[in-house]
Order: sequence, then structure tokens, then C-alpha cells
Amino acid sequence: MNEASTQIEKERVQVYVDGFNLYFGMLEAGFNNCNWLNLKKLSINLLKPQQELAGVKYFTSRVSNNPDKQKRQVTCLEALDSAGVKIRYGHYQKNTIECQRCGNIWPSYNEKMTDVNIATQMLIGAYQDQYDMAMLISGDSDLVPPIRQIHELFPRKRVFVAFPPKRHNQSVALVAKGSMLIGRKKLAESQFDEAVIKKDGFILHKPVDWT
Repeated sequence: MNEASTQIEKERVQVYVDGFNLYFGMLEAGFNNCNWLNLKKLSINLLKPQQELAGVKYFTSRVSNNPDKQKRQVTCLEALDSAGVKIRYGHYQKNTIECQRCGNIWPSYNEKMTDVNIATQMLIGAYQDQYDMAMLISGDSDLVPPIRQIHELFPRKRVFVAFPPKRHNQSVALVAKGSMLIGRKKLAESQFDEAVIKKDGFILHKPVDWT
């Protein structure tokens, strides 16, 4: 028996990242200095030795209500693209809120479609045999039904949940086949370099507000 035949086949892991859930969890935890986050590096840092990364899919919406936030987001998205992260977009929807006491009206913005996009891609990934384990980085309870369906329809596959800071959800943990909470150490170890070179040679710099 040769050496190759005795090697244990590694578990293929596809990572699905709920961008807003992760961002606001980090914000609530006070981890603002970890925003320059290389999601591919983070995914690798979360794997066990018997696992290998099949890919990273990032789900977000483009913000449209704040020029400074837009600029930082574009820089971050371009850095993620340069690392090979696949990005899928939902919608950033503008609503209005009216004060029942004073009658004042102000804008409110909500991110839409991310949970649907994640659920769809996780099911497609299972059907197309893109992974042995789906690692979901989110604490959104709306994803409980697709997690349950993947386990029922594809018994050889499993969904593992890596909860963002401040986003642990017991209902999600109960249907997942394993879970953990992402801590500051893993986030700090998974940052981009101060300067990131894109495929076309353009250099991206870490936003000053994230230092």
C-alpha cells in the first residue's frame, strides 16, 4: 500500500458569511479595530487540521446613506475580492419612521435578502456537492429552517455555526451540528495587511477610521 492511499481525505468546508450580522456583532462587542478583516484568513484560522477550505461566500448589501461608510465598505469589498472571496448582494432598503408623539419623520435603513441568499446558496452547495461541511458565520434565527432541511435531505453533510461576537442564538445552535463563538483573538489574527494589492496592481489601504 503506497503512502497516497493511506492518507485520510480531508473534510471540505464551504464558509457562508452573513456580513451585517458579523459587522454589527463586532461593533456591539467593541471590536472596531478588527474591521479590516480578511474573511478567507479567518475561515482558514477556524478550520481543524483534518479540514480544508473549499471557498468563502460573503453576503452583504451596499450601504447608500453615508458617503464615508460607502467608501470604507467599497475598500473592504475590493480587498475581499482580491482574496478570492465570492460576494453576493442583497438590498439596502430605505424606510421611514414616524414618532407617534411629535410627528417627526426620519429615514431608517434595513438590509434585505441576505438570509434568503444564504439559504439558497447553502442548499445549492449541498445539492452540487460543493462541501462536506457548511460553516455558517451568523446568528440569524431565520436560517434555522434551511439548516434543518440540509441535514434532512443530505444526511452526510453538516452545518456548523461560528457565531459572531454578541450573536449567539440558541435556536440556531440546537439545529446545527456543532457551534462556536468567534472571539477577539481569531479576529485579530485574521486581519489584512495595512496595504492590499489588487489583481490589477491598485493598492488598497486600510481605512483610517479602522486603526
